[in-house]
Amino acid sequence: MTESGEWLIYRGAGEPHDGIDRLPPAPPWRDFDGGPLVAPGPEADSSTPRRLGAFQHMAELHRPSAEELEIVNAALYLRRPLLVTGSPGTGKSTLAHAVAHELRLGRVLRWPVVSRTTLTDGLYRYDAIARLQDVQIAAHTAGAGDARRRGAADDIGSYIRLGPLGTALLPTARPRVLLIDELDKSDIDLPNDLLNVLEEGEYAIPELERLADRAGEVEVLTDDGAKVTVRDGRVRCRAFPFVVLTSNGERDFPAALLRRCIHLELGQPDHQRLATVVRAHLGDEAARAGDDLIARFLDRSRSETLAADQLLNAIYLTHQAAPPTRDRLADLLIQRLDRPR
Repeated sequence: MTESGEWLIYRGAGEPHDGIDRLPPAPPWRDFDGGPLVAPGPEADSSTPRRLGAFQHMAELHRPSAEELEIVNAALYLRRPLLVTGSPGTGKSTLAHAVAHELRLGRVLRWPVVSRTTLTDGLYRYDAIARLQDVQIAAHTAGAGDARRRGAADDIGSYIRLGPLGTALLPTARPRVLLIDELDKSDIDLPNDLLNVLEEGEYAIPELERLADRAGEVEVLTDDGAKVTVRDGRVRCRAFPFVVLTSNGERDFPAALLRRCIHLELGQPDHQRLATVVRAHLGDEAARAGDDLIARFLDRSRSETLAADQLLNAIYLTHQAAPPTRDRLADLLIQRLDRPR
């Protein structure tokens, strides 16, 4: 039995460390054996500094409570997706970047969801039209038999690219971080379609399965832009990814999805947390100068729906403006999101 606090892998301190290597084996019902292992993903790209702030060395953006820390670590230990709900601007998407940054898990794979999004969009894309066009072009420059042979199997991987979900489920030694953003914007079927993939940690690519007897190994592109080998048309994870599903609470999800997730509700940030957000993005001077705007923002938040990025916009712009222009600009930029149209 570990001491209180020692079991935490993600500590929310903002300092990168290799604590993920201390993560104990998965529960038997969440143990996956995909392989052979593929190379780890790339280092964090520019999206993480944008999310965490240019001054993150001065103050971490996400200051999690004890309950938040326990829930995030429960998802890590149990290899379960983390469903994060809350109002816009409470830091739901940022949490995925904070975990990836602290645990050195590389680039966050982001899958933004809209009403037309399907499961296949997240898994992979197959450009059949481009492949057909290339075969037709080859037919004019070579014999028809040569073109048919060329188009049959050996080049199909050039027309397949794994999506964010498909890349996250590749067999890696360390988990990837996958952000499925705004799941509540999806078609009614997508949450149910996700169930089997998130439960089994694997998926099939039918276009490659059909060719498995002739091309058992096919190189395809990942969402990172790297090439990996898919064997027999199936992908199965080794380390289950850290999956963050975000929702603004605009719809209810099926019970079957909820029971497969760990749920975290993010409340409205307090003054200290908002000041930390401002400090991380704009620096200590801007945070001090904008303290009155933070207080006004919090006061209005009690009766209006506002988002933290509105506050950042206002402080950034008004930092250079003098009263009374400053106050007027702030009111123009921080407008309630739930006002009647």
